[in-house]
Amino acid sequence: MKRRPLRYGPNVPETPPFCNFNPLIPNGPAITPPAHHKPSRKDALTNRERILTAARDAFAASSSASLSAIARQAGVGIGTLYRHFPSREALIVELYRHDIQHLIDLAPALAASRPPLEALRLWFGEVARYGQLKYGAAEVIHAATSDEEYYEPFVRAIAGLLDHGAADGSLKQGLDPEDVLLQLSVLWRIDPERGGEARVERILDLIIDGLQARPPGTH
Repeated sequence: MKRRPLRYGPNVPETPPFCNFNPLIPNGPAITPPAHHKPSRKDALTNRERILTAARDAFAASSSASLSAIARQAGVGIGTLYRHFPSREALIVELYRHDIQHLIDLAPALAASRPPLEALRLWFGEVARYGQLKYGAAEVIHAATSDEEYYEPFVRAIAGLLDHGAADGSLKQGLDPEDVLLQLSVLWRIDPERGGEARVERILDLIIDGLQARPPGTH
């Protein structure tokens, strides 16, 4: 009985992909392909941070930034980006959570290391950067997350900075952190593509000027 040649099934190519067959060496030995490198946990975390950093910069420049452009800026393939963030919405929400937690953690660190007014201004500057993301992604963020999750910790972060300034007399006594948060919320409404940076600086000057203590008899 003649032996019938083996063939691949209907859905399998007769020449397997990535085969290292060399047509110049008939019947030569097959070359074993190198083992696939599986990214380590450290590599994955590094890629994730690079994607978040690139996305933050891209969305600050344009709310319509594409995922492929973000992947290129991060120096990773689009497949790597999708492994970490399966959709544009997932990336935006993670960036929102990442930046909010950064702001909450940053406030006490600044209060412990900087004079009160400097700490407040630096922190407000970081809030302004977050506001650029919020402007471009507000609908996605509100649809996917609940601000209540971070509201109380955020208010406590503001309160710590205000108490720091009140203690040395550079800020007014009895300031309400929720009032300050309401003032800062105007930053979410500034379009970064229409002279937003200069307007942010002017608004922050006005807010801080209103929070500063004044010597008796001055206005």
